[in-house]
Amino acid sequence: MTTWESACSAIEACLRHGVREFVVCAGARNAALVEVLARAEAAGQARLWRHFEERSAGFFALGRTMATGEPCAVVTTSGTAVAELLPAVVESFYQGRPLLALTADRPERFRGTGAPQAITQPGIFGEHAGSGEISEWKQRGPWHWNVELEEEFLPGEWTPPAESEEITIPPPNFSVAALALWLRDDLYRGLVVMIGDLEPEDHEEVFHFCIALGAPVAVEATSGLREALGELCLPDPDRMLRERPPGKLLRIGGVPSGRFWRDLEDLPETEVYNITRTGFPGLARSCEIIVSPVARAIKGLGAVEKAGDAFDYFRRTSRCAGEIEDALEAHPDSEPGLLRVLSAYASTGSSLYLGNSLPIREWNLFAQRSKPVTDVRANRGANGIDGQLSTWLGWTADVEDSWCIVGDLTALYDLAAPAWLGQIERKGRMLVVINNGGGQIFSRLPRLDAMHERAKELMLNPHELRLDGWAGMWGMNYLRIEGEDGFDALEPGEVPMVVELIPDAEETAAFWKAWDARG
Repeated sequence: MTTWESACSAIEACLRHGVREFVVCAGARNAALVEVLARAEAAGQARLWRHFEERSAGFFALGRTMATGEPCAVVTTSGTAVAELLPAVVESFYQGRPLLALTADRPERFRGTGAPQAITQPGIFGEHAGSGEISEWKQRGPWHWNVELEEEFLPGEWTPPAESEEITIPPPNFSVAALALWLRDDLYRGLVVMIGDLEPEDHEEVFHFCIALGAPVAVEATSGLREALGELCLPDPDRMLRERPPGKLLRIGGVPSGRFWRDLEDLPETEVYNITRTGFPGLARSCEIIVSPVARAIKGLGAVEKAGDAFDYFRRTSRCAGEIEDALEAHPDSEPGLLRVLSAYASTGSSLYLGNSLPIREWNLFAQRSKPVTDVRANRGANGIDGQLSTWLGWTADVEDSWCIVGDLTALYDLAAPAWLGQIERKGRMLVVINNGGGQIFSRLPRLDAMHERAKELMLNPHELRLDGWAGMWGMNYLRIEGEDGFDALEPGEVPMVVELIPDAEETAAFWKAWDARG
């Protein structure tokens, strides 16, 4: 088979298998694939995106799978280009997203020779991606298809495939009978629901389930239900649950980001039941798990009996909520104080992306609760800060008035991401970077106090960078906010805007000192 025939065969197989979006990182080795893709786009059978850097491209493709629920391929050339996809493939593995790595390669005879652009590609993603012919892919997670091609090719005729194959993904086998009994038994031990990230189609079923159950809920913003569940929500769940751990905890959706979830490793007396579409329990200890699309499992439970609040968590919620308000009012220019003000503006957008650990935790605790923010995403599969901006831009490529809130190091990890702006919707796009001068999430680790000063510096990665030059480089507007009054100039427009939010370091330290000292 000639190089042209191999390229045609590969792209035709992708199209038949339901892949309609391709993120292209072009090079000499994958030029034949690029040529066929261009013809597929002209025939209306493919949507193409392009980028010069594979790591960003992989995360943009991941974002597209979030947006559409359909597979997206990222197409690379040979050599180390494929290795740049590893972070996005790992993230998509833990999120259960259908990301296809379609990687061009030199023929097998070059492997192990040290010849230019020849590495051993097969198996490079290890357990994090299936591999082989695309016909074997069930689209439950990432897949790697390594296509061997000669560099020279002569373009010929190409006819688009007439129709796609019917991809049959058998539904997971599960039973909710044991969970239904578990939800009724021993409620005197205290039942709490913990909700991680949900797919949009899960929102309604989970909302009605929680209302009917009537149990206290620790809910993350990425569930899309943080504001909607109102009085059922614990305002400071990590502290409240640590003070009196429940006997039973039902986790719904993705793995939660809160500290108490990690504390469960050392609380075997708390029984944990999981409903998750990915199949990951999120804990190393023993727990029960149902692997299913969340809405399907919840619907299978049918009507549930009211569980109530055996441990009187609700009685303490008003006090905890009041403590949050008092702390924010006393430290308005602290990082949590500025985030509270920011959340009122961001809630007017069409969607919100949070990346990563500190913005997510601070939003969960301190963001406004009066206006629903239902379309919220984050990369929490592997809890890394790689590719956050690229994922956001891929997820919201067709969406106006989209907001993203990240930390400074997270932004620095993905400086090439704004190259996507020429291909996506720009109107009302707001990128907020909380610039606290380094990895300040580590400053709150108790063990940091006992570490050597040089070790502390290495942990925090302190810097004095400003982002106005970076914004200008990519044609974005720029606004620097250093206090509450600075929000008066915050106005989305036709041109994307970078908002650099600068918390007062002393006030932030005072906030957390007071926060940690609560009785």
